[in-house]
Amino acid sequence: MSARKAEPERAVKSPRETTALFGHRAAEQTLLEAYRSGRIPHAWLIGGAQGIGKATLAYRMARFVLAHRDPQAPAVQAAETLAIDPTHPVARHVAAGAHGGLLTLERSLNDKGVLRNVITVDESRETIGFFGSTAAVEGWRICIVDTVDELNANAANALLKVIEEPPLQSLFLLVSNAPARVLPTIQSRCRKLRLRPLDPDDVVRAAAEAADIDPADPLLAEAAAASEGSVSRALSLLGGGALKLHQRTTALLNNLPAVDPRALHALGEALGGTDRATLAAFVDGVDRWIAVQLRAGDANANLPRLARLAEVWEKISRAARDTEAYNLERKPLVFSVFGLLAEAVR
Repeated sequence: MSARKAEPERAVKSPRETTALFGHRAAEQTLLEAYRSGRIPHAWLIGGAQGIGKATLAYRMARFVLAHRDPQAPAVQAAETLAIDPTHPVARHVAAGAHGGLLTLERSLNDKGVLRNVITVDESRETIGFFGSTAAVEGWRICIVDTVDELNANAANALLKVIEEPPLQSLFLLVSNAPARVLPTIQSRCRKLRLRPLDPDDVVRAAAEAADIDPADPLLAEAAAASEGSVSRALSLLGGGALKLHQRTTALLNNLPAVDPRALHALGEALGGTDRATLAAFVDGVDRWIAVQLRAGDANANLPRLARLAEVWEKISRAARDTEAYNLERKPLVFSVFGLLAEAVR
C-alpha cells in the first residue's frame, strides 16, 4: 500500500483506538511500576511535543488499569508492559467511548457542528458527577484530558477542584503539549512525565500502524525524517506535495539572510491553489525553523536578534491565518515571510 494515500482526510486511528505503542519504553515502565506499587499518584501530567504519542500512552494506561483493577494481582506484578489484548472487552469499550470507568475531556462540536477552540467549563464539570456518583462499573475511575492546554480558565479551575480532593481509586491523566504553561496549581498536584520525540524508525512504525501505510514506503521514511519525532506531522507531510514543499522551504530558510527571488517565485507557484496541506507544510517549516533559531546559542548574547525573530514570528502567524481564512494569494505571503526573516537575522 502506498504512503501517498495517507493524506489529511484519510482515516487515522484515534489514540483511544490505538493499542500499540512505539517508543516511550521508560515512560511506560514508570507508569507500570507506580501502579503495581499500590501507591500510584492520582494525577499525572504527560507532557511533550504534539503528535508523539502522549494520548496513546494515556489510553494504554487507562485500559491496563481498567482491565486489572487490583495492582497486587499476579498478572499485574508479572506484566512487562501496559499492553492488553485488543479483543479484551475493556479495549473494545474504550475504543467505542463506552466504558463506564473512563471519562475523556476534549474539545467538542458546538451547536453549528464546528469544533470548539477550547474545552469548556461545562465539560470540565462533568468530572464532578463522574467521580462523585455511584460508579457504573466497580473499581477505578479514570479521566483523560486531551489536552489540558485547551481548557479555558474556568474549566481549568473546575478540574483543579476535583484533583485537589480525589476520591479513592481515581486517576487523572492530563496530556499537554506545553506542560510549563499549565496552571501552576494543577502542575503542583501532578506527577510529571515527560515524553521525548520519537526516533524516525518509531515514527515510521507508528504512522504505518495508525494510517494503514506500508512501512517500507520510501516517502514515509522521508516524512519521518522531517517530522521531528511527531507521528501526526509525518502523516500531514504525506498529503499531496506537502513533503517536497516542506523540504524546499527548509532549504531556502537555511540560506538566510541570502534570498534568491527566482527560488521564491518558484516556491510561491508551488504553494498556489487552495490545497491546505501545502500551505500547512510551508507554515510548519517556517515555524520549526524559527523555533530552532530561538533555541540556539546564548540567549543573553543574542537577545536583540531573538526579540526580532519573536516579533516576526507573530507577524508571520497572523499573515498565514489571514491567507488561509480569506483565501488570499500565497506568493505574496512567501515573499513577505522571507523578507521579514532575512531582515531579522542580519
